[in-house]
Amino acid sequence: MNIAVISFTDAASTIAARICSKMKNADMYDNRSCCRGVKSKIGSIFKTYDGIVFVCAAGIAVRMIAPYISDKRKDPAVVVVDDMGRFAISLLSGHIGGANDLARKISALIGAQAVITTASDSRGIESVDMFAKRCDLYIENMEDVKKITSIMVNKGAIRFITETSDIINYHNISDADFEGSIYVTSKGKEDFIRPCCILRPKNLMVGIGCKRGKIRDDILNAIYKVFKDNNLSIKSINAIASIDLKKDEKGIIETCKYLNCSFIVFSANDIKRVQDRFKKSAFVESKVGVTSVCEPCAYLAGGDIIVGKTCIDGVTVAVGRMI
Repeated sequence: MNIAVISFTDAASTIAARICSKMKNADMYDNRSCCRGVKSKIGSIFKTYDGIVFVCAAGIAVRMIAPYISDKRKDPAVVVVDDMGRFAISLLSGHIGGANDLARKISALIGAQAVITTASDSRGIESVDMFAKRCDLYIENMEDVKKITSIMVNKGAIRFITETSDIINYHNISDADFEGSIYVTSKGKEDFIRPCCILRPKNLMVGIGCKRGKIRDDILNAIYKVFKDNNLSIKSINAIASIDLKKDEKGIIETCKYLNCSFIVFSANDIKRVQDRFKKSAFVESKVGVTSVCEPCAYLAGGDIIVGKTCIDGVTVAVGRMI
């Protein structure tokens, strides 16, 4: 986490310097030494840093960041420390942004009292967004998170349905008389009982084979069709895998960037060790030296095959699910 530490007074600058000296990737901004003041730079700071620490009154921090607040999934963590170093207050993005943890860390560094005001933390409950962050789950809808977390804060029963081994830290989970549900699923559509929150695990490995020169949209269209036909969520893709001959294939690389997922490649020798498990193609073997690409690669990437080889316009797709 890269941090900007902002100060306005002599006392604040002393505290800011202490924080920067004890934290990695921390930059200090003293309002008095900034040309035209920190206010002229706050927009850039807000976009550039993962966290901002204001050593000043909370009101100053609020007024400075107000024009730039947009989305709790994207906003940086914001912490306010008074210029006597007594309190470290989590002000913005306490959960997903990490401001609660940052406030605790700073309080430990300078001997201050961390002030955390999020309702779930006050009650010792793991909120839905913190559970999602801990387990690397994609949140389908932030408004649903608010509804379910509100039920939890009020001690309501929650039904919890998951295809992974991770469990949210909440005491009142029940399949009967529940007020809301949490679904951790890679399925695209399901009979979701509302109100609910849908969380997507990154547990699908996509094996790809393609003719040389296939562009991003060709590969994306093939993946989208396979996922739609098999009721799978694109948001659950963990990685795309292929033979190492494709490591420089522009279409696959751009597909991974678009989907924000990893690109894993395997050697022909890796594939040969497992290729007998899958349907063989003499044509594929004549081209790349192995009898199959997409299924062995999805399997080697860590997934049990749930969608076998599917050919769409010169692109082959297979999907495996990590267990």
